[in-house]
Amino acid sequence: MNPRLVALGVGAAIVTADQLTKWWALEALDGNTTSLIGDFLVLRLVRNPGAAFNSFQSSGVLIAVIAVAVVLVLVRISGTAEHRHEAIVFGLILGGAVGNLADRIFRADGFLDGEVVDWIDLWFIPTFNVADASLTIGATLAVLVAVVSKTKV
Repeated sequence: MNPRLVALGVGAAIVTADQLTKWWALEALDGNTTSLIGDFLVLRLVRNPGAAFNSFQSSGVLIAVIAVAVVLVLVRISGTAEHRHEAIVFGLILGGAVGNLADRIFRADGFLDGEVVDWIDLWFIPTFNVADASLTIGATLAVLVAVVSKTKV
């Protein structure tokens, strides 16, 4: 199968899961928190105008422009993946970037300044969402793939 199609398919699945869970969180968690495992795992609605870990607050437009560039580059290079697992990694990163970019676009009062909806709160990391998890997993796997392919040469 074409690696770009694999990446786009994985990305589309991530965006769908991300946006559906954000829709659910906005409906079910607005003003409420739900403890699943004590203070270890809590579902809590947070709107983040910045970047990862609440950094770069009020920089939504800059973050969105960077995300658009990342998405375009990922779509372009995803066709160069030599193995299915590489295409899947591209798709995970692509889906995460598009999922959060969708919030910046569709939850905005102005141009690209929408807040990202976060709702999963693990005690040791800031509140996140499916797109954030996909980005993190994809980036981690990208590093692992790069390291493994370097050691095989």
